[in-house]
Amino acid sequence: MNPPRKRRVVLLGSTGSIGCSTLRVARELPDHIEIIALAAASRVDKLAEQARETGVRHVAIYDASKEAELRGLLPAGVTIHTGPEGLVELAAMQEADVVLVSIVGTAGLQPALAAIEAGKDLAIASKEILVMAGEVITDAARKRGVKLLPVDSEHNAIFQCLDGHSGGEAEVARLILTASGGPFRKLPAAELAHVTPEQALRHPTWDMGPKITIDSATLFNKGLEMIEARWLFDIGMERIDVVIHPQSIIHSMVEFTDGSVLAQMSRTDMGFPIQYALTWPQRFRGGLKPLDFPALAKLEFEAPREQDFPALGLARRAGLAGGTLPAVFNAANEVAVDAFRAGKVPFPGIWDCVGHVMDAHIAQASSTLEAVVSADQWARLAAAEFCGIPG
Repeated sequence: MNPPRKRRVVLLGSTGSIGCSTLRVARELPDHIEIIALAAASRVDKLAEQARETGVRHVAIYDASKEAELRGLLPAGVTIHTGPEGLVELAAMQEADVVLVSIVGTAGLQPALAAIEAGKDLAIASKEILVMAGEVITDAARKRGVKLLPVDSEHNAIFQCLDGHSGGEAEVARLILTASGGPFRKLPAAELAHVTPEQALRHPTWDMGPKITIDSATLFNKGLEMIEARWLFDIGMERIDVVIHPQSIIHSMVEFTDGSVLAQMSRTDMGFPIQYALTWPQRFRGGLKPLDFPALAKLEFEAPREQDFPALGLARRAGLAGGTLPAVFNAANEVAVDAFRAGKVPFPGIWDCVGHVMDAHIAQASSTLEAVVSADQWARLAAAEFCGIPG
């Protein structure tokens, strides 16, 4: 029997935390994963270093003004693609098997669709892709017969638990997303107004970028994941729940209609979901360390404080309404997080801003990317006005 061919991966967002973890996984599995193209927003030094390490012949830099600087750092023979068009060109590369998108914001939408249209499997690390345009993306993937491979640890866990099951209503009772609870899960509600950005950036278990770390503190990260799960697994929002699990060892669970629950467990290392997404449906021994069960001591679970942390309720409302409301939910949160980090609004002001913008929005069907992008832009302006950010 011939050994499996290497999976050729285009990595969009290579200089971020997910991108760096993906390159680590590829280094540990050189016989199974080959990185063939890299893209970054603006960090030319890091991108050039990665290109030299991997030997890729194609790179993209979103900030086109950095092209000359990047050229001076790259070996001869490397093709540079620039701007939004450059990301789309890499996503549609003929020789690619899978495109991993780890780009913050709306910039990942067009490359994701380009990858699908080119018949490439799509590994999704950017929540915005399915939160904003879940209907558009899943319809396109279904028509082209490509696989959507979740990279988020929670969705990857559910993906593993559902392996071999239809995922339909006849089998699945609930999807249960686990949340660490962030640094403030025990903080009295009256003290949340005094939380500083520095405190919100101290996550108890995960090492992540600033946006997602603050989202974990507000529970907006889990709200975004609820909407993402609705599209990835074609399941109603009413059957998606969240439970607080401070140890972050169980990454999510599936409760079946017979009462059985399957859970996926591993160390808090993003290498696990990345590796499974890129090697699915096979598993290989890489550099990831298994759990030491005696060292775990205990696993705790508790209900989220939804009244004090209203992000989950806002997410349910957005997911149930559908249309353009999830895009508004996502965009308003992005602006509010930036405003909090800049000292423009207090910590609870993030929830207040998102709720206000959602209340003001007249939702439309989001069957087109244009409708999604328009709603996103409107929500950013409305959120900026609420937060007192000059236009």
